[in-house]
Amino acid sequence: MPERPDRRPEVLFVCVHNSGRSQMAAAFLARHGGDRVVVRSAGSAPADDINPAVIEAMAEVGIDLRAAGAFPKKLDEAAVEASDVVITMGCGDACPFYPGKRYEDWTLDDPAGQGVDAVRPIRDEIERRIRALVDDLVPALRTGA
Repeated sequence: MPERPDRRPEVLFVCVHNSGRSQMAAAFLARHGGDRVVVRSAGSAPADDINPAVIEAMAEVGIDLRAAGAFPKKLDEAAVEASDVVITMGCGDACPFYPGKRYEDWTLDDPAGQGVDAVRPIRDEIERRIRALVDDLVPALRTGA
């Protein structure tokens, strides 16, 4: 996707419950992209709360999802329509499709019902993908952190 100097790229992460993978991805993009990218996350069938093992795993890398105000949100068409990039993580056909958007489907294990030991490798793979996404979307965002 070409960089547009007039507007920040907007990225939407979607998974089923919006309580694990998409929350981690949104938090990492917010960390590595800063205020130069708009970050959203949502779920096709959102849970009542974020997975506690995800909260713990993210705290281990210095991200406090609670302090950031993260909570599961219902996917709506407006979020998809406003986004330049839509990254799905297991939501399948529940994610609306709009022509002209960049879609990616990240195949990742679902942390639902898993302990923190199982969540760590998922977290680390998400961060690796986020770093690549930042480099791809806006090369000037490279953080090296």
